[in-house]
Amino acid sequence: MKLLPERTVERLSKYRRVLQRELDNGVDHIYSHELAKLLHITPVQVRRDIMLIGHTGTLRKGYGIENLITLIGEIIDCNSTSQKVAIIGIGNLGQALLDYLNSSQTKLQLNAVFDNNPEKIGNSYSGTLCYNIDSLKKIVEREGITIGILTVPPQYAKEISIMMVDAGILGIINYTPVSLKLEGAFLEEYDVITSLEKVAYFAKPRNAKMLS
Repeated sequence: MKLLPERTVERLSKYRRVLQRELDNGVDHIYSHELAKLLHITPVQVRRDIMLIGHTGTLRKGYGIENLITLIGEIIDCNSTSQKVAIIGIGNLGQALLDYLNSSQTKLQLNAVFDNNPEKIGNSYSGTLCYNIDSLKKIVEREGITIGILTVPPQYAKEISIMMVDAGILGIINYTPVSLKLEGAFLEEYDVITSLEKVAYFAKPRNAKMLS
């Protein structure tokens, strides 16, 4: 299979979570329009994505949920073992992400957190040990960590992201407001302020009326 588009991978992840909830509720088949409605997208988009991964449903029953969940997992998860993740910066945001990921159903495994605060180094956060940022390369190599979540103060984002790539991290999620340019790793940037301002725009009473 060719490398999938980024947006398709995002939607596949969302499909799997929604499908798992439906399966847990005793639903074993679902139509494209039902799945689309749960995710606020079009049935055409759902069908295109699912056809892209080589799965088909039936006119009578739709998609078999359990089989589709399995197929999505085979495509977007690591084949051999759980991919290992580190959080760099264990402030309020880092702690919140750690707690959230530990409570989520995901094949990703949180193996380490890093910080430069002596009061945090050596402590355990939700069962995950905090290491000195200076030991990043050693721990990444030892634990086989391939994904890093960056939640450091903005002024350190560029420097630390370069350290992450040099340490061998292959994928970075950037939660800082600093836009990064990296070579050697896949970069996903999450801009909280932009998301909030987007919501604020559509939440204006005048604009909200046009949506209803």
